[in-house]
Amino acid sequence: MTRQHWAAEQERGSFLLMRLTAWAARTLGRRALTPLLYLIVGYFFVFGRRARHSIRDYQDHLARCSGRAELASTLRAQFRQFMAFADALLDKLDVWGGRLGLADIDIDDPTNLHEQLQAPRGQLLVGAHLGNLEVCRALAELGGRVQMNVLVHTRHAERFNRLLGAAGASQLRLIQVSELDTAIMLQLAERLERGEWLAIAGDRIPLHGGRSVAVDFLGARALLPQGPWLLAGLLQCPVNLLFCIKRGGRYRVSFEPFAQSIRWQRSNREAVLQDCAQRYAERLQHYCLQAPEQWFNFYPFWNTHDDLPA
Repeated sequence: MTRQHWAAEQERGSFLLMRLTAWAARTLGRRALTPLLYLIVGYFFVFGRRARHSIRDYQDHLARCSGRAELASTLRAQFRQFMAFADALLDKLDVWGGRLGLADIDIDDPTNLHEQLQAPRGQLLVGAHLGNLEVCRALAELGGRVQMNVLVHTRHAERFNRLLGAAGASQLRLIQVSELDTAIMLQLAERLERGEWLAIAGDRIPLHGGRSVAVDFLGARALLPQGPWLLAGLLQCPVNLLFCIKRGGRYRVSFEPFAQSIRWQRSNREAVLQDCAQRYAERLQHYCLQAPEQWFNFYPFWNTHDDLPA
């Protein structure tokens, strides 16, 4: 039986759910909304068998890879991960509404990459579905209200942009990049030249399959997209990694320089892209071990690719 792609599953109601949640947050406030949201999450936990199994696989891979038996999956641990996702969703709404800013986050940036937000030309940030990537909204304040463009695979990017605008997130824009065609590349190049920054997650395969590469992640072979590294090479812009996890009730944003530029020749392109993806996977694994319940992956990440190249 053919498995449905993760993005196709999320398309079926994510926009309506987020719109309803945004309305409820504005109308009821976070404190009143929290029990309702947790009730919804509890419903999906009980009836979301596939999502539970995906979380179980992730937690077991994490435990085996790290040698930390306490990370092994249990129903309680799976439910905590669902609840962490609910908490991140509420934080996402606070980010959109400007209620979570620089005063609420800690910056881990030993090489002072954030100072480059004020540079004439923008750069590329590669993040993950770990913690809360929407904190990019707060980071815009670091560069004097620099425009952050988050590249996504959803078909509903424009509708999400309207929702973001209604919530007050004027410095954050979603751009659909399911296909890196000439028009998209020109648009992104122009944005970089205007000093705008691009952000993209490196841990999801695009809706139409896209180009992918096999890496070792949490002790097993998995597919990661080539897209972020192809994009950086085509745009010839610096690449940095961005990870954001919540610890002790506060978000910690970590900047890491990755490459000043990514270059290849026809003979070594696949090897260069594979190396980039593997280095990224190793850093993602590092941060997953710091915040085990904050990698929000609810689809079969490993099991969908039983015949990966060795």
